[in-house]
Amino acid sequence: MRQTLPTPPGPIGIFDSGYGGLTILSKIREILPQYDYIYLGDNARTPYGTRSYEVVYEFTLQAVSKLFEMGCHLVILACNTASAKALRTIQMNDLPHLDATRRVLGVIRPTVECIGKITLSRHIGILATSGTTRSKSYPLEVHKLFPDIKVSSQECPLWVPLVENNEAHSDGADYFVRKYIDQLMQQDPQIDTIVLGCTHYPLLMPKIEKYVPQGVRIVAQGEYVAHSLKEYLNRHPEMDRKCTRGGRCMYRTTEAEEKFTESASTFLKEPIRVERISLDF
Repeated sequence: MRQTLPTPPGPIGIFDSGYGGLTILSKIREILPQYDYIYLGDNARTPYGTRSYEVVYEFTLQAVSKLFEMGCHLVILACNTASAKALRTIQMNDLPHLDATRRVLGVIRPTVECIGKITLSRHIGILATSGTTRSKSYPLEVHKLFPDIKVSSQECPLWVPLVENNEAHSDGADYFVRKYIDQLMQQDPQIDTIVLGCTHYPLLMPKIEKYVPQGVRIVAQGEYVAHSLKEYLNRHPEMDRKCTRGGRCMYRTTEAEEKFTESASTFLKEPIRVERISLDF
């Protein structure tokens, strides 16, 4: 194992392949406003959802390494695809060599942990991207914790483009929102809880609520991930001490600054400054 010199405290890193992770960041900052954060969006190479395991792992490792270089001791993969396809390998194979004292966490486990207390029928549905759905990460995690719960998954390939093209509130979005929800419910009419397994999907919430059957609970990730992070820092004071507190948030993108700022306005309610950086393309 490579010897590493002690490094000073730094911000918490939040990584996403695009803009959806901003919904996670917003909830985290709402619940933990005292910490400093760096948001890194690999917008030049988004979307990750259709890419192979190998490519998603490679891109995610590059982003994690960059956030470590920028002083982060703790990185949150605010991306379901990265959490599904890269998190475990980075945790087990790469962290021991990069720096065994640093940590990388995902968004799937914290989301799944709340499911057992929510579903009464023990039938749940997952709405997600093709990459997350085909990875089967949600059913695997659910069955580790709750073997009795039946999981049905539905790909929603057009939801992310609708959000990123500012069409989330358009009349045309209704058709595709209703289509995928109907397809999920046709798989299992006993579903009483639906997990939004993509960080973009909360931007479609008004339409999702419109077409989800009455009585079906909708689980968006941001709040659960934020509370999970708070509990994690409480349980790990040694990591908490490595996170700086100044209430600041910096934004970095692999795309043009202007494009990021324009698109990020869909997700954030405040003006931001962003800096373009390069990963090891």
